[in-house]
Amino acid sequence: MQPTTFSEDPGTLLRELANRMRILEERYNLSRERIFLINQNMIDQYKRLGDEIRTINEDVKEIKSDLSTIRDITKNTVKELEFFARKENLKVLEKYINLWNPLNFVTKEEVLELIKIKKKVKNAKTKKKRRNTRK
Repeated sequence: MQPTTFSEDPGTLLRELANRMRILEERYNLSRERIFLINQNMIDQYKRLGDEIRTINEDVKEIKSDLSTIRDITKNTVKELEFFARKENLKVLEKYINLWNPLNFVTKEEVLELIKIKKKVKNAKTKKKRRNTRK
């Protein structure tokens, strides 16, 4: 625009000022709408971030709880492992087992069967002796 001179008609000057005022008001309204949108977006983003932070905090609490549970289980496992036999103790037991050789042991039923057989043999010998002594 060209600079205005004051020698112009006051009506033209008034219209020119009104036009400029309208343009400035439109710019002001446009800026206000943009700022409103920016504020609205910031509020929405703030709410989203708040929700995400709450979710993350809940996840952290859950992870801490799980970690505590894992620690307790690990402590109990270590305590129980103390009751297991050590390698050296197993070696000693292995030597005794090999020394005794339990595969050569007999069962109760086998012993009873052997006793029955011995009795039969003994009875048979006794009967034979009786027959021989009678003759």
